[in-house]
Amino acid sequence: MTTPGTPTSPARTKGGELRAKVARLLADRPADTLTIGDMVRQLGHSHGAVRNAALTLVRRGEADQGGTGQPEFRANAKTAAAAQTAVISPPGTHSPRAQAATARTTTPAAATPRQTGPIRRAGGQLYHPRELADLPDVEALNRLRDADVPVLLYGPPGTGKTSLVEAAFPDLLTVAGDGDTTVGDLIGEYTQDDAGAYVFQYGPLVTAMTEGRALLIDDATLISPKVLAALYPAMDGRRQIQVKAHKGETIKAEPGFYVVAGHNPGVHGAVLTEALASRFSVQIQIGTDYDLALALRIDARVVRVARHLAHQVELGELGWAPQLRELLSYQKTEAVLGTKAALANLVGIAPLEDRDAVAAAVIKAVGVKKIAPLTLGKQLPASAARQPPGSTGSAHRGRSR
Repeated sequence: MTTPGTPTSPARTKGGELRAKVARLLADRPADTLTIGDMVRQLGHSHGAVRNAALTLVRRGEADQGGTGQPEFRANAKTAAAAQTAVISPPGTHSPRAQAATARTTTPAAATPRQTGPIRRAGGQLYHPRELADLPDVEALNRLRDADVPVLLYGPPGTGKTSLVEAAFPDLLTVAGDGDTTVGDLIGEYTQDDAGAYVFQYGPLVTAMTEGRALLIDDATLISPKVLAALYPAMDGRRQIQVKAHKGETIKAEPGFYVVAGHNPGVHGAVLTEALASRFSVQIQIGTDYDLALALRIDARVVRVARHLAHQVELGELGWAPQLRELLSYQKTEAVLGTKAALANLVGIAPLEDRDAVAAAVIKAVGVKKIAPLTLGKQLPASAARQPPGSTGSAHRGRSR
């Protein structure tokens, strides 16, 4: 016997059936917005399966998605019709993860549907999937989440580690790690409310555990090992933590809870301890996809400079090279201030010890005689300062004769 809202263990659904169940649940509550956790508790299916079904409904236009952090779903005019029958999505309109369990046992990975097109992240930016273990990277991460295999992504800042995780996991919570991160930042701490009373505010780790969400520990290797130790019991077979600051409360992880971490090896103070490394069974190196930079129409000469500098970094001759983040920034700066200023800024953002090498590479590739960091010049005359950019009007215009 089950109580209302207690998940049961239904038989495996056929393709499209769970999507119809999710649509029916939304259609029956047209005035409500439901999270993945809400639907999991009602339907009893796994977090990942329900999430894929809900996101597929959104992609098919049969439900609406909102929420600035945790995704929320709501019925629209097409939801009731989608709830009537288990319709299989046409090829290319659904997430590959929805069929991953069946596909892994019946067909080779190369035959499974692929999410190769751009994916819109929660903030609206597009992410372009890359290949990982003969799979699109977002699919590979979702398979690892299904198997509860924690992942550590490592590589230089700006290579897209966070973007990949955000694209793979719409339900993501993030902790931005640094040397000042405390146990309270992960688990929670007492804060003072408007009435002056102290109340315990749970942290992102507890929220992710209780709601069965993915948690990214970004720059994990900048966090003190003593602080990170608070995370480990949630990741091992216990899947629970004790909140000593809140009456010793025990928090148990719900299905779907998953931890992924980011590590920037070249950042000062970043130390990958043995204790941390051993918690992440899969460790994936992330580098910049310079072919993608060309596809995004970033100046080919600048991409060539970045490739050359990256090769020097690999050889140990240099410590820095522009990554995709810097190349995208270059493109935006060029559109606003022009090529000369964008090139000067590219040199200026390089670490001081590598700046001469970056400038030399830019000079050689672009053909300019000299390049220096973007710097303020002499003060402009008052009349010139008032003229809009690109103005060709003379300084004496408007004066009486």
